[in-house]
Amino acid sequence: MIKKIALASVASMVLLTVAQAKENYGTVNGTPITEEDVASTIGQAGVSFKTLTPEMQQRVLDMVVDRKLLTEAALKSGVENTDEYKTQLEAMKKDLALDLFMRKEMKKLEASFTDEKLKEEYNKNKKLYSVPKQLKARHILVKTEEEAKSLIKELDGAKDKQAKFIELAKTKSTGPSGKDGGDLGWFDLQMMVPEFSAAADKLKKGEYTKVPVKTQFGYHIIMLDDRKEAGVKPFEAVKAQIKSSLANKAFADTIKKKTDELRKSAKIELNK
Repeated sequence: MIKKIALASVASMVLLTVAQAKENYGTVNGTPITEEDVASTIGQAGVSFKTLTPEMQQRVLDMVVDRKLLTEAALKSGVENTDEYKTQLEAMKKDLALDLFMRKEMKKLEASFTDEKLKEEYNKNKKLYSVPKQLKARHILVKTEEEAKSLIKELDGAKDKQAKFIELAKTKSTGPSGKDGGDLGWFDLQMMVPEFSAAADKLKKGEYTKVPVKTQFGYHIIMLDDRKEAGVKPFEAVKAQIKSSLANKAFADTIKKKTDELRKSAKIELNK
């Protein structure tokens, strides 16, 4: 999980326990350990320090301390006075300036799209947000048609069809889903071979195929647990996606216009 290179542990230099670190990360030679220090060390989007195990929290803090101590040592070494440092620093400043400028432009564009505009875009392009029909089914897969017919007879005679289906799937199915009672979860019709999808789609909730379904894998008995008809994702579910799409397009256009204007007044000499 932690993608930084672990250096030698210096836990003794941490001025607080891991439990305390959840609220106050502490200091190293008077310099605070910040949220940014911890987040950059974890290096995983969406991972919170508080969700880590105590052992992993201690590792993170140890790594932050190591980095701060090494940074102090680097600064004391006089590296800041070298030409290499100064050259790279200037390059980084330019990259940072460009990055912040681009972010600012993007935020301005994102803020310019009202809900009215986003809904207009949503209504014009509903096909982009369509959701295909989905089925939730389970199956029993066997090698021969005779075996499949025999299992169907067992199901026909069972009082609790679903419980019996699950039992047979666990004990008789040769498919990988057998251990889960044949459960295939939710799937689009296109995800399964045509013969399987066609048979499953004809079933009502709770029904199973009364005739074995032959595919390239063998013979299936299929039970339909549920179905979701085709539809369109609601506006709120895709609002952020629409805003991002519009902003990216507008951003590309804005930057193109900006560079075109700058080129007109710039002195550009290219060696070919």
